[in-house]
Amino acid sequence: MNKTKLISPVAEAAGITHAQAKAAIDAVFNTLVDAINQGESATLLGFGSFVVVERPERQGVNPKTGEKIMLPAKKVVKFKPSSRFAK
Repeated sequence: MNKTKLISPVAEAAGITHAQAKAAIDAVFNTLVDAINQGESATLLGFGSFVVVERPERQGVNPKTGEKIMLPAKKVVKFKPSSRFAK
């Protein structure tokens, strides 16, 4: 399911127009992205958690040449689903 396909069921469930549902979904996503970009975790009870973690520097391989290279440390976002999701 993509964001466009999410709008109709949200609009129906909430009893609002598609435009209002799109605005609400955009607001939620933008708020989550802003919080995560500031290094905060975002936990949605019953859905899951988005956590920013530091990935350490590591050795990688250039797939074209086979040359070993060092990949720099960086921050990445990990998602941990709630127990409501099937495993």
